[in-house]
Amino acid sequence: MDLTALGATELSARIAGGAVSARAVMAAFLDRIEAVNPKINAIVSPRPRADLLEEAAAADRAPRRGWLHGMPVAVKDLVATAGLRTTYGSPLHAEFVPEADDLVARRLKAAGAILIGKTNTPEWGHGSHSFNPVHGTTLNPYDRTRSAGGSSGGAAAALAARLVPVADGSDMMGSLRNPAAFCNVYGFRPSWGLVPQDADGDTFLATLSTEGPMGRSPEDVARLLTVLAGPNPETPFGRPAEDFAAGLDRPLAGRRIGWLADWGGAYPLEPGIAGLCEAALAVFEAEGAVVEPLAPPFPAEEMWRSWTTLRAMLNAGAKAELASDPARRALTKPETLWEIEQGLGLAAADLHAASVIRSRWYAGAARLFERFDALALPAAQVWPFPAGWRWPREINGRPMDTYHRWMEIVVPVSLIGLPCLALPAGFGASGLPMGMQLFGPTGADAAILAMGHAYHRATDWPNRRPPTL
Repeated sequence: MDLTALGATELSARIAGGAVSARAVMAAFLDRIEAVNPKINAIVSPRPRADLLEEAAAADRAPRRGWLHGMPVAVKDLVATAGLRTTYGSPLHAEFVPEADDLVARRLKAAGAILIGKTNTPEWGHGSHSFNPVHGTTLNPYDRTRSAGGSSGGAAAALAARLVPVADGSDMMGSLRNPAAFCNVYGFRPSWGLVPQDADGDTFLATLSTEGPMGRSPEDVARLLTVLAGPNPETPFGRPAEDFAAGLDRPLAGRRIGWLADWGGAYPLEPGIAGLCEAALAVFEAEGAVVEPLAPPFPAEEMWRSWTTLRAMLNAGAKAELASDPARRALTKPETLWEIEQGLGLAAADLHAASVIRSRWYAGAARLFERFDALALPAAQVWPFPAGWRWPREINGRPMDTYHRWMEIVVPVSLIGLPCLALPAGFGASGLPMGMQLFGPTGADAAILAMGHAYHRATDWPNRRPPTL
């Protein structure tokens, strides 16, 4: 039996029931990593095999700690891990070994996970393509000449290649959703505040980014979300946790989905992407949902102006020293420096105007959710692109005026912190994967996951394994 082919839910149940040992599971995944990871570079800073096998054997002897008991997990390299190198993809931290875990790592360990290493990410998480000068480029398991997306590209590639059973990621501007789409897996951006921040730096204004779960099924995603969720008493705006897997078996009949397509042409899409998403929506219709095309409900350019203002403000506030210190500046990617410089030039009036736009869109979306249970958009505007690119410079002849404009289609969700499931939509004519965003009102995390669960039972796209591996 290939243990690495099993989902996290089944693996957890087998370990709990004694059908398989944690040590056997660890050995299977380490064998798979040794054989496959050199081809795609998804997992970085791996821990020694002997240490991991010893920890797994100890887990077999110990009382069960939680859903992840004895299971191997690699943590995104933007999350600090005690005693395990954490680089943030930056040469400034190439040999940094934290003394303490960030909250995500603490919660994974508390649920019994054994941390085996890190998953690769772009430098500082900037850009939706996982390359950096410390660890190199993560390649797409479905075509190793192509990007795996980012910034959770290492996590998505590791899941698709069966190097881990489940993975954490983070999402500011599609960092869970884009790599999930590129790698044929699921990524979930929870309602903002459901998975809390660490008490580090600003925790009142920084409400654009969140940690979240990734997996090969919505059930695995829901169970990992249950592990990660719940308030942090040291940070504001927390939301209560729940068992997100408990209510997955809900019928789709009567659910209403609004299809936003390319937002009236505001978001250019490479050929074939819209059609693939419409085929995915046809699956929802076959299961009893009602899909209705929607006109753009809010000006895309206003959202973009708000987004770039607030994002630049946060980057400048957190990272200004990278631009002001000549030695650090020389070791910082130009996209990060651009963000900082944009933010340093902002006035208070700019920030207020951006927040007003954000507030108007939140109210407008709330009115839409009086009519619809969920809204849908493509999860990316381009197919996985050549791994040697920094970022796509144009879409269908339309120039991209920033390093992240090509991912603008994720902004309607990110700007107002809505729960969103990136689900696999299948494969294009070239054999490359693509995904779709399914999102709902704040707090509808369980409902969106349940809709994804019904879709997954009808499709199971992640079971179509990468042919190149």
